[in-house]
Amino acid sequence: MHKFAMICLAGALCFSFSGIRAEASSLSLASEEGIASVMSEAQAADPEADEKVLEDMTPSEFDGICIAKVNDYVNVRSEAGEDSEIVGKLYDKSAGTVDGEENGWYKITSGSVTGYVKADYVVTGDEAEELAKEVGKRVATVTTQTLRVRTDATTDASVLGLIGEGEELTVTDEQEGFVKVSIEEGDGWVSTDYVDLRTDFVQAESKAEEEARLAKEEAAKKEGKKKAEEAAAKTKSDSSSNAVVGSGSGSSSGNSVVSYASQFVGNPYVYGGTSLTNGTDCSGFVMGVYAHFGVSLPHSSSAMRSVGYGVSLSEAQPGDILCYSGHVAIYCGNNTVVHASTPATGIKYTSPANYKSVICVRRIF
Repeated sequence: MHKFAMICLAGALCFSFSGIRAEASSLSLASEEGIASVMSEAQAADPEADEKVLEDMTPSEFDGICIAKVNDYVNVRSEAGEDSEIVGKLYDKSAGTVDGEENGWYKITSGSVTGYVKADYVVTGDEAEELAKEVGKRVATVTTQTLRVRTDATTDASVLGLIGEGEELTVTDEQEGFVKVSIEEGDGWVSTDYVDLRTDFVQAESKAEEEARLAKEEAAKKEGKKKAEEAAAKTKSDSSSNAVVGSGSGSSSGNSVVSYASQFVGNPYVYGGTSLTNGTDCSGFVMGVYAHFGVSLPHSSSAMRSVGYGVSLSEAQPGDILCYSGHVAIYCGNNTVVHASTPATGIKYTSPANYKSVICVRRIF
């Protein structure tokens, strides 16, 4: 098994588990009549047995799941043998469904990849279901034009913040009719009537997908270098007075991005806004700053998770874009970000940069 260091794959390699649930549930579930019969017999012997029977008979959300437990990745092969062709890679903590077992190998499907992995490198059954709860990422996608995030799980609670349609939020808790999500203002509750819920896992990557990803990253780096040269030619030598600007290593263009962004600190936050002077939201701020350097970015914090190319948080340099649940910021260096935070605080600096969980880091220059 060959291994390599993987950098920031999660953003590009996530998938919804709903399809796996549907497939798994069709394999071997008892009929309604069978369940009713078992419950009737159990109740005759023990009046409280119905709850136990339901617990045992109801399929788990993660039935049939397998999860890789390796340092980096395990090869997925075309046949159940180490001499067979490698058709893809199943990365550590990535998931698939078990289609069968043969001589110490599992036949699995994960993403677009179907093939065999050695059973020693994946976990299944109860262990996999428990691990799935840890490594699976619960996501709520906003389906209404403006979603009100509230301080409590009721529509009568006060509004904590507003989130636009299409944004993807990290779910931290669930109860009937509501989910708790993370936004810049803090954790709040939203009605499940206005979001689509799913569980995301890292999935296997085929050889063709790996080649395409590497080619895309290389193209993004070349485009970034070109934009950096254009930005350097456009930007005058600007030594801003603020101490955090341009601090740390990084490209001169990245430092120029931070220098330009910093002049707007103190200006207001306006939901849906794009004016760096009169008011902007978080994605509008990043979009507006980069537009100054000839780079077009989407007005969406979730969509910014796929711009440029990914690096790890430990490799972040000035000018990089840090993506959070429902939020986005520009890295300044010295473990600090500049961002359009909330209506109460406006555009400001925040340290440390991981003051909340960082989903990914994207580099333009």
